[in-house]
Amino acid sequence: MSVTDDDRPAGECVEIIWPEGVASTRFDKALSEQHSLLSRSRVQQLIRDGHAKINDRTVTDPGAKVLAGARLGLFVPPPEPAEPEPEAIPLSIVYEDDALIVINKPAGLVVHPAPGSPNGTLVNALLAHCGDSLSGIGGVRRPGIVHRLDKDTSGIMVVAKTDRAHKALAAQFADHGRTGPLQRAYLAICWGAPLPRAGTIDAPLERMVHNREKIAVVARGRGREAITHYRVEQNFMHPDGAALASLVRCELETGRTHQIRVHMTYTGHPLLGDSLYGSGFRSKEARLGEDAQVALGRLGRQALHATLLGFAHPDSGEEMVFESPLPDAMQDLLMALAKAK
Repeated sequence: MSVTDDDRPAGECVEIIWPEGVASTRFDKALSEQHSLLSRSRVQQLIRDGHAKINDRTVTDPGAKVLAGARLGLFVPPPEPAEPEPEAIPLSIVYEDDALIVINKPAGLVVHPAPGSPNGTLVNALLAHCGDSLSGIGGVRRPGIVHRLDKDTSGIMVVAKTDRAHKALAAQFADHGRTGPLQRAYLAICWGAPLPRAGTIDAPLERMVHNREKIAVVARGRGREAITHYRVEQNFMHPDGAALASLVRCELETGRTHQIRVHMTYTGHPLLGDSLYGSGFRSKEARLGEDAQVALGRLGRQALHATLLGFAHPDSGEEMVFESPLPDAMQDLLMALAKAK
């Protein structure tokens, strides 16, 4: 097999012979194991696009069986220019080197183009900042993206700048930190006071059939595994002694869409400002007090912030940890809640 050392393989042909005496395996698995610079998802897409062969026959099924002695071929086309256009959107850069960039994403910034948000995204900003080096990594529409935050969630994100970094970081996120150093922690302000003050929410999630914008907890055996560990950092009480709200630290063991928002709602403690999952708690806003109501209105979103991200550097293996303090609007809300005592 011949693979270049370029971090962005372009227009190359890869040929391998699956050894005799080795168990049969999936086509995509065989190719991704032999091509160290491409993620398995990227290999699967190349197979589906007709760029792979078994014994000189084009095969478009990633799950096709590869038998001993089979001759495999893969053509890696040059990266396509990213469809999103570069836009000069300011970025809050926490760290950057040749392999990756860590940014502090503000609330309101969509991560990648999608229906309804074709531009003005983090991807558009990254393309302007990184130039052509980012094009094609991880897919045309999501170059460099290995994880995401909701539009209205602020905080720390890492983006890959090379295929090698993308594959290594994607593997860490897929592993959820169970065997590696990946860490993800969020700060949330929720209604009421969760009990016990520290615990684990283990409840599978699935997108709702009748409302595709929403995720819901489903019966075990359905949906995707979702596990959130939480710890109450501070309670805020109403003058009558009732629990008004709490600052909660959430650490993810899995990373599903809307996971913290749905899990906290499932426990009866949705996030303040969450119009999608906490609309039933709008009537409680009158109990916040005038200052807290004003602060929540200024926040204008769910009270959720990605405060910590740790991972192993994809090139050096060095364990890196980045932290982001609460944005001013969430700090103001906490101060107003504290005054309501």
